[in-house]
Amino acid sequence: MKACILTGSPRETGNTASLLKVVVKELKQNGYECEELVLHDKKIESCTACRVCQYNWMEFGCSLKDDMHNIADKILASDLIILTTPIYSWNCTAPMKTALDRLVYGMNKYFGEKKGPAIWAGKKLALVVTCGYRPEQGADLFEEGIKRYCKHSQLSYLGMLVERDKGVEFMDEGKEMRAMEFAQEILNNTKAY
Repeated sequence: MKACILTGSPRETGNTASLLKVVVKELKQNGYECEELVLHDKKIESCTACRVCQYNWMEFGCSLKDDMHNIADKILASDLIILTTPIYSWNCTAPMKTALDRLVYGMNKYFGEKKGPAIWAGKKLALVVTCGYRPEQGADLFEEGIKRYCKHSQLSYLGMLVERDKGVEFMDEGKEMRAMEFAQEILNNTKAY
């Protein structure tokens, strides 16, 4: 089983990365091959709505020549997609949003002269998120948007691990245990073992 992890955090050793580390360790111990793609390190241009991607129903097919082609190929080769991001202004970071915008068009061939398939249909998607407010006020809007995104894209939404950053030492036993439990939920829903 393969997991493609899209990381939206600008801090590779920050709070979101600390949570993800626990989840990835658990997945790897249970047979997953995990590849993390740090979006801040990638060249990702904004979608221009040119619709060139709609003409090829076999691949991502975007007209922009940047790192999104490689990212899309890695997603298509995976069984599980994990989006990991801190929440800024009730949404994901800018690189994550830009990537999601590009993927919704390039992976869903719904917007051309004829309606085509979602070439990533059936993939499973999970969220690992941190936020400064209580989760029910900080991450709820992002999660709702992702649920709709998954339904539209024919992806299977597995849930969200969210922890609050209160400005003190972030990781503790409770967060680590919840991250391990979330990884186990992913494993149970992907039948990786």
